[in-house]
Amino acid sequence: MEKPFDNIIRSLDFLREVTQRRLQHHFNKQDPTGVIYPDLALEGDGGPLSEFIAHHQLTIEAYIIFLLGLVPHIQPNFLDAIIQPYLPNGGDFAEMGGVKVSNHRGMLPTGETALFILGGNDIEKRFEVSHYFSPEHFFAREDILVLESLREGEPRLSGRIILKQELVDLFTLGSITKPSFGPDFPAKNITTKMEWGDLILNPKTEQQVQDIRTWLDHNNTFMQTWGMETKVKPGYRALFHGPPGTGKTLTATLLGKQFQRDVYRIDLSLVVSKYIGETEKNLEKIFSKAEHKEWILFFDEADALFGKRSNVQNAHDKYANQEVSYLLQRVEEFSGLIILASNYKSNIDQAFLRRFNTIVHFPMPSTAERFALWENTFPPLATPAHDVDLHYLAGKYEVSGSAIVNVIHYASLQALRRQSNIISRNDLMEGIRREYEKEERVFSL
Repeated sequence: MEKPFDNIIRSLDFLREVTQRRLQHHFNKQDPTGVIYPDLALEGDGGPLSEFIAHHQLTIEAYIIFLLGLVPHIQPNFLDAIIQPYLPNGGDFAEMGGVKVSNHRGMLPTGETALFILGGNDIEKRFEVSHYFSPEHFFAREDILVLESLREGEPRLSGRIILKQELVDLFTLGSITKPSFGPDFPAKNITTKMEWGDLILNPKTEQQVQDIRTWLDHNNTFMQTWGMETKVKPGYRALFHGPPGTGKTLTATLLGKQFQRDVYRIDLSLVVSKYIGETEKNLEKIFSKAEHKEWILFFDEADALFGKRSNVQNAHDKYANQEVSYLLQRVEEFSGLIILASNYKSNIDQAFLRRFNTIVHFPMPSTAERFALWENTFPPLATPAHDVDLHYLAGKYEVSGSAIVNVIHYASLQALRRQSNIISRNDLMEGIRREYEKEERVFSL
Protein backbone atom coordinates (compact mmCIF):
# COMPACT_ATOMS: atom_id res chain seq x y z
CA MET A 1 0.00 0.00 0.00
CA GLU A 2 1.27 3.45 -0.92
CA LYS A 3 2.03 5.76 1.99
CA PRO A 4 0.80 9.38 1.83
CA PHE A 5 4.29 10.83 1.27
CA ASP A 6 5.85 8.14 -0.93
CA ASN A 7 5.75 10.45 -3.96
CA ILE A 8 7.61 13.19 -2.07
CA ILE A 9 10.26 10.71 -0.87
CA ARG A 10 10.77 9.48 -4.45
CA SER A 11 10.91 13.07 -5.69
CA LEU A 12 13.58 14.10 -3.19
CA ASP A 13 15.66 11.04 -4.11
CA PHE A 14 15.28 12.11 -7.74
CA LEU A 15 16.35 15.71 -6.98
CA ARG A 16 19.35 14.40 -5.02
CA GLU A 17 20.45 12.26 -7.97
CA VAL A 18 19.97 15.12 -10.46
CA THR A 19 22.06 17.46 -8.28
CA GLN A 20 24.80 14.88 -7.76
CA ARG A 21 25.05 14.21 -11.50
CA ARG A 22 25.43 17.94 -12.18
CA LEU A 23 28.15 18.24 -9.54
CA GLN A 24 29.99 15.23 -10.95
CA HIS A 25 29.93 16.76 -14.43
CA HIS A 26 31.10 20.10 -13.06
CA PHE A 27 34.00 18.89 -10.94
CA ASN A 28 35.10 16.28 -13.48
CA LYS A 29 34.89 18.97 -16.18
CA GLN A 30 32.67 16.84 -18.40
CA ASP A 31 30.42 18.03 -21.23
CA PRO A 32 28.04 20.51 -19.54
CA THR A 33 25.14 19.32 -21.69
CA GLY A 34 25.75 15.67 -20.83
CA VAL A 35 23.61 15.37 -17.69
CA ILE A 36 20.85 12.83 -18.21
CA TYR A 37 17.96 13.00 -15.79
CA PRO A 38 17.27 9.79 -13.87
CA ASP A 39 13.90 8.10 -14.21
CA LEU A 40 11.14 9.33 -11.91
CA ALA A 41 8.06 7.17 -11.47
CA LEU A 42 5.35 8.70 -9.31
CA GLU A 43 2.16 7.00 -8.28
CA GLY A 44 -1.14 8.47 -9.45
CA ASP A 45 -2.47 8.14 -5.92
CA GLY A 46 -4.97 10.98 -6.12
CA GLY A 47 -2.97 12.85 -3.49
CA PRO A 48 -2.22 16.60 -3.58
CA LEU A 49 1.18 16.20 -5.24
CA SER A 50 0.12 13.87 -8.07
CA GLU A 51 -2.98 16.00 -8.72
CA PHE A 52 -0.84 19.17 -8.81
CA ILE A 53 1.56 17.62 -11.35
CA ALA A 54 -1.28 16.32 -13.53
CA HIS A 55 -3.24 19.59 -13.41
CA HIS A 56 -0.26 21.74 -14.44
CA GLN A 57 1.33 19.11 -16.72
CA LEU A 58 4.76 19.94 -15.31
CA THR A 59 7.81 19.34 -17.44
CA ILE A 60 10.69 17.56 -15.72
CA GLU A 61 12.63 20.85 -15.49
CA ALA A 62 9.67 22.73 -14.00
CA TYR A 63 9.29 19.91 -11.49
CA ILE A 64 12.95 20.17 -10.47
CA ILE A 65 12.52 23.91 -9.84
CA PHE A 66 9.34 23.20 -7.89
CA LEU A 67 11.22 20.65 -5.75
CA LEU A 68 13.97 23.19 -5.06
CA GLY A 69 11.30 25.44 -3.57
CA LEU A 70 9.85 22.60 -1.48
CA VAL A 71 12.96 20.85 -0.17
CA PRO A 72 14.05 23.43 2.49
CA HIS A 73 10.73 22.86 4.25
CA ILE A 74 11.42 19.12 4.51
CA GLN A 75 15.22 18.64 4.74
CA PRO A 76 17.09 21.79 5.82
CA ASN A 77 20.53 20.35 5.04
CA PHE A 78 19.55 18.80 1.69
CA LEU A 79 21.90 20.82 -0.54
CA ASP A 80 24.67 21.13 2.05
CA ALA A 81 24.87 17.34 2.43
CA ILE A 82 25.17 16.87 -1.35
CA ILE A 83 27.85 19.56 -1.81
CA GLN A 84 29.99 18.71 1.23
CA PRO A 85 31.84 15.71 -0.33
CA TYR A 86 32.95 17.93 -3.21
CA LEU A 87 34.23 20.65 -0.84
CA PRO A 88 35.82 18.68 2.02
CA ASN A 89 37.72 21.73 3.19
CA GLY A 90 34.68 23.95 3.15
CA GLY A 91 34.43 27.24 1.31
CA ASP A 92 31.93 28.89 -1.00
CA PHE A 93 30.67 27.38 -4.21
CA ALA A 94 29.50 30.46 -6.11
CA GLU A 95 28.51 28.56 -9.26
CA MET A 96 25.63 26.88 -7.41
CA GLY A 97 24.16 30.03 -5.94
CA GLY A 98 22.19 29.60 -2.73
CA VAL A 99 22.00 31.82 0.33
CA LYS A 100 22.11 31.55 4.11
CA VAL A 101 19.61 33.39 6.28
CA SER A 102 19.46 34.23 9.98
CA ASN A 103 17.18 31.45 11.26
CA HIS A 104 17.54 28.66 8.70
CA ARG A 105 20.98 27.09 9.07
CA GLY A 106 21.09 25.26 5.74
CA MET A 107 21.63 26.63 2.24
CA LEU A 108 18.48 27.93 0.59
CA PRO A 109 18.26 27.45 -3.20
CA THR A 110 18.07 30.51 -5.42
CA GLY A 111 17.32 31.03 -9.09
CA GLU A 112 21.05 30.62 -9.68
CA THR A 113 20.84 27.16 -8.07
CA ALA A 114 18.24 26.16 -10.66
CA LEU A 115 20.40 27.57 -13.49
CA PHE A 116 23.36 25.52 -12.32
CA ILE A 117 21.52 22.23 -11.76
CA LEU A 118 19.60 22.42 -15.04
CA GLY A 119 22.11 24.27 -17.24
CA GLY A 120 25.57 23.93 -15.74
CA ASN A 121 27.93 26.17 -17.73
CA ASP A 122 25.84 26.01 -20.90
CA ILE A 123 24.92 29.67 -21.45
CA GLU A 124 22.18 28.91 -23.96
CA LYS A 125 20.58 26.40 -21.58
CA ARG A 126 20.80 28.84 -18.68
CA PHE A 127 18.88 31.44 -20.68
CA GLU A 128 16.27 28.80 -21.44
CA VAL A 129 15.91 27.87 -17.75
CA SER A 130 15.56 31.54 -16.70
CA HIS A 131 12.18 31.65 -18.49
CA TYR A 132 10.70 29.52 -15.71
CA PHE A 133 11.06 32.60 -13.48
CA SER A 134 9.51 35.08 -15.92
CA PRO A 135 6.21 36.83 -15.10
CA GLU A 136 4.60 35.05 -18.08
CA HIS A 137 5.23 31.54 -16.72
CA PHE A 138 2.32 29.95 -14.86
CA PHE A 139 4.53 29.72 -11.75
CA ALA A 140 4.24 33.51 -11.46
CA ARG A 141 0.81 33.94 -13.08
CA GLU A 142 -0.81 31.57 -10.62
CA ASP A 143 1.34 32.70 -7.69
CA ILE A 144 2.82 29.23 -7.20
CA LEU A 145 6.51 30.02 -7.01
CA VAL A 146 8.44 33.29 -7.16
CA LEU A 147 11.92 34.65 -6.68
CA GLU A 148 12.59 36.77 -3.62
CA SER A 149 12.66 40.49 -4.37
CA LEU A 150 16.13 41.98 -4.01
CA ARG A 151 17.65 45.41 -3.76
CA GLU A 152 18.09 47.29 -6.99
CA GLY A 153 21.25 46.28 -8.82
CA GLU A 154 21.46 42.73 -7.44
CA PRO A 155 21.02 39.92 -10.00
CA ARG A 156 17.36 38.90 -9.98
CA LEU A 157 18.14 35.18 -10.11
CA SER A 158 20.16 35.41 -6.89
CA GLY A 159 16.83 35.71 -5.08
CA ARG A 160 15.58 32.72 -3.08
CA ILE A 161 13.10 30.35 -4.71
CA ILE A 162 9.94 30.81 -2.65
CA LEU A 163 7.15 28.26 -2.93
CA LYS A 164 3.77 29.58 -1.83
CA GLN A 165 3.18 28.68 1.82
CA GLU A 166 -0.28 27.25 1.13
CA LEU A 167 1.29 24.73 -1.26
CA VAL A 168 3.98 23.84 1.28
CA ASP A 169 1.20 23.12 3.79
CA LEU A 170 -0.74 21.11 1.21
CA PHE A 171 2.19 18.87 0.26
CA THR A 172 3.62 18.42 3.76
CA LEU A 173 0.52 18.47 5.98
CA GLY A 174 -2.03 17.16 3.49
CA SER A 175 -4.24 20.27 3.67
CA ILE A 176 -3.96 24.03 3.37
CA THR A 177 -3.77 25.83 6.71
CA LYS A 178 -6.23 28.71 6.90
CA PRO A 179 -4.64 32.11 7.58
CA SER A 180 -4.78 33.30 11.17
CA PHE A 181 -6.71 36.47 11.93
CA GLY A 182 -4.48 39.34 12.98
CA PRO A 183 -2.65 42.46 11.75
CA ASP A 184 -1.00 40.46 8.93
CA PHE A 185 -4.38 39.12 7.78
CA PRO A 186 -7.22 41.35 9.01
CA ALA A 187 -10.08 39.07 7.98
CA LYS A 188 -12.05 36.38 9.83
CA ASN A 189 -13.39 33.16 8.39
CA ILE A 190 -17.15 33.14 9.05
CA THR A 191 -19.45 30.11 8.91
CA THR A 192 -23.00 29.12 9.77
CA LYS A 193 -24.87 26.02 10.86
CA MET A 194 -28.05 27.32 9.26
CA GLU A 195 -29.41 26.23 5.87
CA TRP A 196 -31.11 28.05 3.00
CA GLY A 197 -34.49 27.00 4.41
CA ASP A 198 -33.78 29.06 7.52
CA LEU A 199 -33.41 32.24 5.47
CA ILE A 200 -36.67 34.01 4.64
CA LEU A 201 -36.30 36.53 1.81
CA ASN A 202 -38.76 38.36 -0.37
CA PRO A 203 -39.09 36.98 -3.93
CA LYS A 204 -37.05 39.71 -5.66
CA THR A 205 -34.15 39.43 -3.21
CA GLU A 206 -34.25 35.64 -3.48
CA GLN A 207 -34.06 35.80 -7.27
CA GLN A 208 -31.03 38.11 -7.16
CA VAL A 209 -29.30 35.81 -4.69
CA GLN A 210 -30.09 32.94 -7.06
CA ASP A 211 -28.23 34.86 -9.78
CA ILE A 212 -25.10 34.80 -7.61
CA ARG A 213 -25.52 31.07 -7.03
CA THR A 214 -25.79 30.61 -10.79
CA TRP A 215 -22.52 32.49 -11.30
CA LEU A 216 -20.77 30.33 -8.69
CA ASP A 217 -22.14 27.23 -10.40
CA HIS A 218 -21.35 28.03 -14.02
CA ASN A 219 -18.72 30.78 -14.26
CA ASN A 220 -15.80 28.42 -14.96
CA THR A 221 -17.67 26.88 -17.89
CA PHE A 222 -18.67 30.32 -19.18
CA MET A 223 -15.14 31.75 -18.97
CA GLN A 224 -13.05 28.75 -20.04
CA THR A 225 -15.17 26.31 -22.05
CA TRP A 226 -17.11 29.08 -23.78
CA GLY A 227 -13.92 31.13 -24.25
CA MET A 228 -15.09 34.39 -22.63
CA GLU A 229 -11.94 35.07 -20.59
CA THR A 230 -10.80 37.77 -23.01
CA LYS A 231 -14.17 39.52 -23.16
CA VAL A 232 -15.53 39.50 -19.60
CA LYS A 233 -13.80 40.80 -16.50
CA PRO A 234 -12.97 38.14 -13.93
CA GLY A 235 -14.87 37.84 -10.69
CA TYR A 236 -18.30 38.89 -9.52
CA ARG A 237 -19.13 41.96 -7.46
CA ALA A 238 -22.31 42.26 -5.40
CA LEU A 239 -23.69 44.97 -3.14
CA PHE A 240 -26.05 43.89 -0.35
CA HIS A 241 -27.89 46.84 1.13
CA GLY A 242 -30.68 47.12 3.65
CA PRO A 243 -31.37 47.50 7.38
CA PRO A 244 -29.36 45.54 9.95
CA GLY A 245 -30.53 42.01 10.65
CA THR A 246 -32.18 41.37 7.29
CA GLY A 247 -29.92 38.49 6.21
CA LYS A 248 -26.94 40.06 4.43
CA THR A 249 -24.22 38.28 6.40
CA LEU A 250 -26.19 35.02 6.60
CA THR A 251 -26.63 35.02 2.81
CA ALA A 252 -22.86 35.41 2.32
CA THR A 253 -22.09 32.53 4.69
CA LEU A 254 -24.74 30.30 3.09
CA LEU A 255 -23.21 30.92 -0.34
CA GLY A 256 -19.87 29.81 1.04
CA LYS A 257 -21.41 26.77 2.69
CA GLN A 258 -23.27 25.63 -0.43
CA PHE A 259 -20.27 25.97 -2.74
CA GLN A 260 -17.65 24.91 -0.17
CA ARG A 261 -15.85 28.23 -0.31
CA ASP A 262 -14.30 30.00 2.64
CA VAL A 263 -15.98 33.31 3.46
CA TYR A 264 -13.72 35.98 4.98
CA ARG A 265 -15.24 39.03 6.62
CA ILE A 266 -12.79 41.91 6.46
CA ASP A 267 -12.27 43.61 9.82
CA LEU A 268 -12.26 47.26 8.84
CA SER A 269 -11.00 48.33 12.28
CA LEU A 270 -7.66 46.71 11.36
CA VAL A 271 -7.74 47.83 7.74
CA VAL A 272 -8.61 51.51 7.72
CA SER A 273 -5.70 53.65 8.87
CA LYS A 274 -5.24 57.37 9.29
CA TYR A 275 -1.70 57.06 7.96
CA ILE A 276 -1.18 57.66 4.26
CA GLY A 277 -0.82 54.46 2.27
CA GLU A 278 -1.42 52.11 5.22
CA THR A 279 -5.02 51.28 4.27
CA GLU A 280 -3.89 50.12 0.83
CA LYS A 281 -1.10 48.01 2.38
CA ASN A 282 -3.53 46.36 4.78
CA LEU A 283 -5.96 45.57 1.97
CA GLU A 284 -3.18 44.23 -0.22
CA LYS A 285 -2.41 41.63 2.44
CA ILE A 286 -5.94 40.29 2.03
CA PHE A 287 -6.12 40.45 -1.75
CA SER A 288 -2.68 38.84 -2.12
CA LYS A 289 -3.68 35.95 0.13
CA ALA A 290 -7.00 35.54 -1.67
CA GLU A 291 -5.55 35.42 -5.19
CA HIS A 292 -6.12 32.11 -7.02
CA LYS A 293 -8.30 30.79 -4.21
CA GLU A 294 -12.04 30.34 -4.34
CA TRP A 295 -12.68 32.60 -1.36
CA ILE A 296 -15.62 34.92 -0.88
CA LEU A 297 -14.53 38.33 0.46
CA PHE A 298 -17.23 40.00 2.55
CA PHE A 299 -16.87 43.70 3.40
CA ASP A 300 -19.38 44.44 6.16
CA GLU A 301 -20.30 48.07 6.81
CA ALA A 302 -18.50 48.83 3.58
CA ASP A 303 -19.23 52.56 3.73
CA ALA A 304 -15.96 53.06 5.64
CA LEU A 305 -13.97 51.95 2.59
CA PHE A 306 -16.26 52.36 -0.38
CA GLY A 307 -18.01 55.57 0.62
CA LYS A 308 -18.46 58.60 -1.58
CA ARG A 309 -15.35 60.50 -2.53
CA SER A 310 -15.13 64.12 -1.49
CA ASN A 311 -14.06 67.13 -3.49
CA VAL A 312 -10.32 67.60 -3.17
CA GLN A 313 -9.85 70.46 -0.71
CA ASN A 314 -6.67 69.35 1.04
CA ALA A 315 -3.96 66.67 1.04
CA HIS A 316 -6.08 64.33 3.18
CA ASP A 317 -8.91 64.39 0.61
CA LYS A 318 -6.42 63.70 -2.15
CA TYR A 319 -5.06 60.59 -0.46
CA ALA A 320 -8.54 59.41 0.56
CA ASN A 321 -9.54 59.52 -3.09
CA GLN A 322 -6.39 57.60 -4.00
CA GLU A 323 -7.55 54.84 -1.64
CA VAL A 324 -10.82 54.61 -3.56
CA SER A 325 -8.96 54.48 -6.87
CA TYR A 326 -6.79 51.65 -5.53
CA LEU A 327 -9.90 49.79 -4.37
CA LEU A 328 -11.57 50.18 -7.75
CA GLN A 329 -8.59 48.61 -9.47
CA ARG A 330 -8.23 45.79 -6.91
CA VAL A 331 -11.93 44.93 -6.87
CA GLU A 332 -12.02 44.70 -10.66
CA GLU A 333 -8.93 42.47 -10.78
CA PHE A 334 -10.16 39.98 -8.16
CA SER A 335 -11.25 36.75 -9.81
CA GLY A 336 -13.57 35.56 -7.04
CA LEU A 337 -16.77 36.79 -5.41
CA ILE A 338 -16.69 40.09 -3.52
CA ILE A 339 -19.72 41.11 -1.46
CA LEU A 340 -20.08 44.59 0.00
CA ALA A 341 -22.71 45.11 2.70
CA SER A 342 -24.12 48.48 3.67
CA ASN A 343 -27.21 49.76 5.42
CA TYR A 344 -27.70 52.36 2.72
CA LYS A 345 -27.00 52.05 -0.99
CA SER A 346 -26.72 55.85 -1.24
CA ASN A 347 -23.58 55.77 0.93
CA ILE A 348 -21.56 53.87 -1.68
CA ASP A 349 -19.51 55.79 -4.24
CA GLN A 350 -21.05 55.84 -7.73
CA ALA A 351 -17.79 54.59 -9.21
CA PHE A 352 -18.31 51.32 -7.36
CA LEU A 353 -22.03 51.11 -8.07
CA ARG A 354 -21.32 51.08 -11.81
CA ARG A 355 -19.02 48.10 -11.40
CA PHE A 356 -21.34 45.82 -9.43
CA ASN A 357 -22.72 42.81 -11.26
CA THR A 358 -25.75 42.91 -8.99
CA ILE A 359 -27.17 45.21 -6.32
CA VAL A 360 -29.37 43.27 -3.91
CA HIS A 361 -31.82 45.00 -1.59
CA PHE A 362 -32.55 43.27 1.71
CA PRO A 363 -35.69 45.07 2.95
CA MET A 364 -37.36 44.62 6.31
CA PRO A 365 -39.47 41.45 6.10
CA SER A 366 -43.16 41.77 5.23
CA THR A 367 -45.89 40.56 7.57
CA ALA A 368 -46.03 37.16 5.84
CA GLU A 369 -42.23 36.86 5.95
CA ARG A 370 -42.16 37.80 9.64
CA PHE A 371 -44.76 35.12 10.38
CA ALA A 372 -42.60 32.53 8.60
CA LEU A 373 -39.58 33.73 10.60
CA TRP A 374 -41.47 33.43 13.90
CA GLU A 375 -42.54 29.91 13.00
CA ASN A 376 -39.11 28.80 11.77
CA THR A 377 -37.23 30.22 14.75
CA PHE A 378 -39.14 28.49 17.57
CA PRO A 379 -37.07 25.66 19.16
CA PRO A 380 -38.41 22.23 18.14
CA LEU A 381 -38.78 21.18 21.79
CA ALA A 382 -40.57 24.36 22.84
CA THR A 383 -44.25 25.21 22.59
CA PRO A 384 -45.80 28.71 22.50
CA ALA A 385 -48.30 29.37 25.29
CA HIS A 386 -51.99 29.22 24.34
CA ASP A 387 -52.28 33.01 24.30
CA VAL A 388 -49.36 33.51 21.88
CA ASP A 389 -50.63 34.63 18.48
CA LEU A 390 -47.80 34.60 15.95
CA HIS A 391 -50.00 36.24 13.30
CA TYR A 392 -50.56 39.14 15.71
CA LEU A 393 -46.86 39.47 16.51
CA ALA A 394 -45.95 39.37 12.82
CA GLY A 395 -48.55 41.98 11.92
CA LYS A 396 -47.99 44.46 14.75
CA TYR A 397 -44.22 44.46 15.28
CA GLU A 398 -41.96 45.34 12.37
CA VAL A 399 -38.72 43.65 13.36
CA SER A 400 -35.90 42.05 11.40
CA GLY A 401 -35.06 38.38 11.21
CA SER A 402 -32.12 38.73 13.60
CA ALA A 403 -34.33 40.63 16.07
CA ILE A 404 -36.84 37.74 16.00
CA VAL A 405 -33.99 35.32 16.75
CA ASN A 406 -32.98 37.52 19.71
CA VAL A 407 -36.56 37.59 21.03
CA ILE A 408 -36.95 33.81 20.81
CA HIS A 409 -33.53 33.38 22.42
CA TYR A 410 -34.51 35.58 25.37
CA ALA A 411 -37.96 34.01 25.83
CA SER A 412 -36.59 30.46 25.57
CA LEU A 413 -34.00 31.08 28.27
CA GLN A 414 -36.72 32.46 30.53
CA ALA A 415 -38.74 29.26 29.97
CA LEU A 416 -35.70 27.11 30.75
CA ARG A 417 -35.12 29.11 33.93
CA ARG A 418 -38.66 28.16 34.98
CA GLN A 419 -37.88 24.53 34.02
CA SER A 420 -40.62 24.66 31.39
CA ASN A 421 -40.84 24.17 27.64
CA ILE A 422 -43.72 26.65 27.33
CA ILE A 423 -42.70 30.03 25.89
CA SER A 424 -44.93 32.66 27.41
CA ARG A 425 -46.48 35.67 25.73
CA ASN A 426 -45.11 38.00 28.42
CA ASP A 427 -41.55 36.87 27.74
CA LEU A 428 -41.99 37.32 24.00
CA MET A 429 -43.37 40.83 24.52
CA GLU A 430 -40.48 41.67 26.84
CA GLY A 431 -38.05 40.42 24.21
CA ILE A 432 -39.68 42.59 21.55
CA ARG A 433 -39.62 45.61 23.88
CA ARG A 434 -35.87 45.14 24.37
CA GLU A 435 -35.30 45.00 20.62
CA TYR A 436 -37.28 48.21 20.17
CA GLU A 437 -35.19 49.89 22.86
CA LYS A 438 -31.98 48.98 21.04
CA GLU A 439 -33.21 50.96 18.05
CA GLU A 440 -34.70 53.74 20.23
CA ARG A 441 -38.17 53.00 18.89
CA VAL A 442 -41.43 53.42 20.81
CA PHE A 443 -42.88 50.10 21.97
CA SER A 444 -46.56 49.55 22.67
CA LEU A 445 -48.58 46.49 23.58
